[in-house]
Amino acid sequence: MGLCMNRRLFFVLVSAFVIAAGCSYLVYRVVGNRLAATQQKATRVIVAVNDVKLGSVLREADLSTIDIVGSIPKGAILKREDAVGRGVISDLYQGEPILDSRLAAVGSGGGLAATIRQGMRACAVKVDDVVGVAGFVTPGMRVDVLISGNPPGPANTMEGTKVKTLLQNIEVLSAGTDIQKDGEGKPQQVQVVNLLVTPEQAELLSLASNQTHIQLVLRNPLDTQLAKTTGTAMANLFADGSAVKPKPPVVGQKALPPPAPGVYLIEVFNGSKRTEEKFAKGEEKQ
Repeated sequence: MGLCMNRRLFFVLVSAFVIAAGCSYLVYRVVGNRLAATQQKATRVIVAVNDVKLGSVLREADLSTIDIVGSIPKGAILKREDAVGRGVISDLYQGEPILDSRLAAVGSGGGLAATIRQGMRACAVKVDDVVGVAGFVTPGMRVDVLISGNPPGPANTMEGTKVKTLLQNIEVLSAGTDIQKDGEGKPQQVQVVNLLVTPEQAELLSLASNQTHIQLVLRNPLDTQLAKTTGTAMANLFADGSAVKPKPPVVGQKALPPPAPGVYLIEVFNGSKRTEEKFAKGEEKQ
């Protein structure tokens, strides 16, 4: 009787051990598969060792590598040879993965020319020290271009100097002779501002710089709406709203011919005979 009980107990213990081992194995497989699914392969990407300024040309000493687990930034450069010798068109910061979109095309070099996008032009605009925002214009900002001068034609001479918004929402490429931004954010006086424009806009700026005075007006880079302005003239600054604008002289108007002289008709009766006599105005006094 005791032997039979021992055998039953042994069988129960063995069965419990087998079941526990099987459950443990299943749990191990499930947990292991989930951990393997969460562990993704690391990718080695190229990063900047130090801050690299706009216009610089990347050197071997400027580059390093880091491992990124999971998805990598779109356009990240994976090989050093794909970055060395290319110009920087947007500031790079220490430890930041270098993206292909932040570098100039291969072979274009560095400096200002490398920052000019395809189909665009860099147009230099001369400004003076009294332009209010000139010292605060830095690369990447957006400005409007205002022109002021005396338009040709006799119809415009009576209104005096006129001002008009020539271009709107134009990107600044550089300010002065240095295309770097001021690290301390301090304003600096500049004499030349390079604007990123289309070829058609470059023609307008070239003509305006020779014939008018140019002023730059800062705008919010998030404000992309183009304002519809008609411009204004010096005469409008002093008008009180009730003055009537003088009519421009009519050019080429022909003089009206003099009016035809008046004629008088007089009937003369001599018996049964009737006659008519015509006299011009003024002859009746003779």
